[in-house]
Amino acid sequence: MEKVRLNKYLASIGTGSRREIDRMVEEKKIKVNGEYPSPGIKVNIKDKIEVNGRLLEQKQEKKVYYMLNKPKKVISAVKDDRGRRTVVDFIKTKERIYPIGRLDYDTEGLIILTNDGELYNKIIHPKSEVFKKYLINAAGNVKKIKLGQLKAGIKLEDGLTLPAKVRFLKEEGSTTWLTVAIREGKNRQVRRMMDAIGHRVISLQRVKIGTITMGDLEVGKYRQLTKEEVNYLKNI
Repeated sequence: MEKVRLNKYLASIGTGSRREIDRMVEEKKIKVNGEYPSPGIKVNIKDKIEVNGRLLEQKQEKKVYYMLNKPKKVISAVKDDRGRRTVVDFIKTKERIYPIGRLDYDTEGLIILTNDGELYNKIIHPKSEVFKKYLINAAGNVKKIKLGQLKAGIKLEDGLTLPAKVRFLKEEGSTTWLTVAIREGKNRQVRRMMDAIGHRVISLQRVKIGTITMGDLEVGKYRQLTKEEVNYLKNI
């Protein structure tokens, strides 16, 4: 069997994303044939690989792809040390799946879960041009000049945001409905962008990733991605 880079190999069998695996190599959490490897080492199924002291079972898993309409008060993780419900808890599968990207605890909406580590960087990396679209209900009446600031980029404490796609929907009483599409994933980014222009987020829901939409999928429900949706993600 042909050998490939360690991060690519481990990502392909669902251990984590390439970025996560590179970090684990740096932190000496991975051994190959009893030794701490260099980042560029190449491996295959014949190599003995240990992750966090446990010998990896190198059985190629069937690749699975799900979308979940995440409810509020749910963690975008595989497990939570505080015992809170996670996105993985909603999906019945024998495969070891994990979420691609994150939605914060109080945000609803579309999240993709898989055991295919190759997809991770494709979706979350800004260079991928994959926009994530959010439906927002914000406090106050958001003026055009504020929408223009969102489109141009907002200066946050961890840097300037990339230009966003913004669409005003309607005013409803003392609130405003709008959509914002971004192609990066800073922590709580949409909420912080709205705070920066002086409008608190009342409700936030991710409704689209690239061309993939939730449609009429109910909150707390999930489904497998279609073959066309998987092919789209793989060809980003």
